[in-house]
Amino acid sequence: MPEHVHSEPDCAELLYGDGAIRRTSLYGSGVENTFGGTLSFLRRRYTRDIEGADVVVSGIPFDLASPFRPGARFGPAAIRALSVMFSDLKPFPYGVDIFEELAVADYGDCWLDAHSPANIPEAIAGHARAILASGAAMLTFGGDSAITYPLLKAHAQRLGQALSLIRFGAHGIGPVHGPIDAERSVEIGVRSGDGPPGIHSLDARWVHAHGPQKTLERILDIVGDRACYLSIDIGCLDPSAAPGTGRPLPGGLTSAQALHIVRGLAPARLVGMDIVEVSPPYDRGDITALVAANLALEMLCVLHRRKTGQA
Repeated sequence: MPEHVHSEPDCAELLYGDGAIRRTSLYGSGVENTFGGTLSFLRRRYTRDIEGADVVVSGIPFDLASPFRPGARFGPAAIRALSVMFSDLKPFPYGVDIFEELAVADYGDCWLDAHSPANIPEAIAGHARAILASGAAMLTFGGDSAITYPLLKAHAQRLGQALSLIRFGAHGIGPVHGPIDAERSVEIGVRSGDGPPGIHSLDARWVHAHGPQKTLERILDIVGDRACYLSIDIGCLDPSAAPGTGRPLPGGLTSAQALHIVRGLAPARLVGMDIVEVSPPYDRGDITALVAANLALEMLCVLHRRKTGQA
């Protein structure tokens, strides 16, 4: 029996294949072929029984608000599919199985009625409220960037306070809404117009000039100890790293820069996270979905570090 195989805490029998539907615990890892089996994010258990979960993954397949190229409704499925590349590896550079201590469930996708677009924001917020009521943090895959506001609204309602926003994106978020504490929020990678008044901006030129470590330090200084929501519009990356997005712009971050910054966010008090604007119809060799899956894994590693006192 391979030494790297771990049994699950509540199951003496090792799982070989289809752990997404056969696993009985939210903890632990099994053995999967990367090229087969039922897909969930990182082969986590597909379930809506989320009692005891630390993190709940879900998808919001919505792109009716895309201002240019649609297709992000296929983003959640693509991110799950490419996550198999990381599901049988101990995440670099940590070298530990984070699922021994971090309970993660894949909740599936939010059901949306595309024929009633006016009702979609509330459907997204209701989806979030149902998950947040369990006490778990959310990791959500879009969908276009319009999904972020109802998610922020649900988080702010749950916590009873406005949130600091850490947002990666090529385009500014527009007017700052009630759920966001603008003075303690920051955008990273913007290279299209001006951001809203009051919110800090570390645009793409700033990141390239100062490097990812200085960028990380500045982010942590801005958000301090406030509850934070992390949103990554994959268009923050240069099209050479992420061509599969709705409105790509040259001059963006590299995948190495983005991974370095996200990897260092453990000191921030993250309460929710999303990755949006992955548009598979415009991808090349699945590289956009691949980097999105890697960034999502880094988010889980950040939460693992906080839970285990390594932040």
